[in-house]
Amino acid sequence: MERPTYARTSRSDASSHIVAREVTESAAAQSLLRVAADAHSSFSSCFCEVSCAPSQNYSREVHEAMAPFLSRPALSVGLILQTVSAFQSQASFVTRSAALTSPLIAAKPALSTTNNRNTNTNITARRMIGSILDLLSGGDGGMISPKNALKGRPEKMAGIDGLKHYVLKNDLQEVPEGYEEAVFANGCFWGSEKAIWRLPKGIHSTAVGYCAGFTPNPTYNEACSSMTGHTEGVRVVYNPKEISFVDIMRMFWESHDPTQYMGQGNDRGSQYRSGFYYFNDDQKRLIEASKSAYEKQLGREIKTEIAAASDYDKYGGLWYFAEPYHQQYLAKPGARPYCSAQPQGVSLASFDSWCPEDLKEKYQPKLPESFWKKHGPVRGCSVVRFDNEPIDENSY
Repeated sequence: MERPTYARTSRSDASSHIVAREVTESAAAQSLLRVAADAHSSFSSCFCEVSCAPSQNYSREVHEAMAPFLSRPALSVGLILQTVSAFQSQASFVTRSAALTSPLIAAKPALSTTNNRNTNTNITARRMIGSILDLLSGGDGGMISPKNALKGRPEKMAGIDGLKHYVLKNDLQEVPEGYEEAVFANGCFWGSEKAIWRLPKGIHSTAVGYCAGFTPNPTYNEACSSMTGHTEGVRVVYNPKEISFVDIMRMFWESHDPTQYMGQGNDRGSQYRSGFYYFNDDQKRLIEASKSAYEKQLGREIKTEIAAASDYDKYGGLWYFAEPYHQQYLAKPGARPYCSAQPQGVSLASFDSWCPEDLKEKYQPKLPESFWKKHGPVRGCSVVRFDNEPIDENSY
């Protein structure tokens, strides 16, 4: 059996041209972990600054793969070790097929949808190594420009047509008459989606996908490379007569730390940036007004990207569905309970205190404060521990 491989690329000039080379994946992945492990042994304080130089104990391929990072004069070991520990606590890393992903790496598709265990390991490995490399390269590398983004393809994601929501059982793509859409991003889309489908009423469907980027019909590997400009997002189709846009928006704010730039928790890079994308002027005003209020409550600048969905029409559209295996991932048997979101445990100020006066009647929240006290996000990520079914209205 041939050993699994990944495609390594580096930016050779200011134009971000990609030069690919095949290297042995499992050896490189294990060596990357040994770098972090050795650092942990040598620097027990975990928060010191160290000079990094290649060690003769690591293979030539790994030296080359890590050259852009090891050439940096200094880096923070603590954050890298925190990332490694977080991923290892969810699942031990084994030498199976996975794709290195960071702004410097474009990976080959390597996931199998027929083996849950392999798929889960591959996804975890991809996130782990990509985040390590993003941290080594600074973590907040900014956005790729449209002209340098991957070209993409005209074909839409396979397997989405006719696909039903795993929990709610409705078609993922349909928008019934009178229903509306909301699209946002607040870190890893697995947990973000689950927080919304569990709302007690009014949610027709949720889906995960890639939004606010420049590459038509990206794949997961491409989006995770930071070379498409997309962020992992959630699309919500909801009945405004049963649940308010404001309820969905409140869950968005409270389910993550919107003051983090280009990432959320252990997931770093533009593909994990916070964003909310509006379809009309009412949504824009509500997002901006609530952002201003929540920013004052948090006492820190909110970095959430706020943009019109129509801004992305010239790139093929705001939204692209992710692969079927990502849809409602946390509800499926064998799913790894991974979440790196960083809820701050701060409830959004009362609706009447920040909502524009002319929008108050139309957008009154449908979920009472008793719901938020019982089921609202708490500090740290907890959504992965909750039941998959929508919350019972009689529970609050």
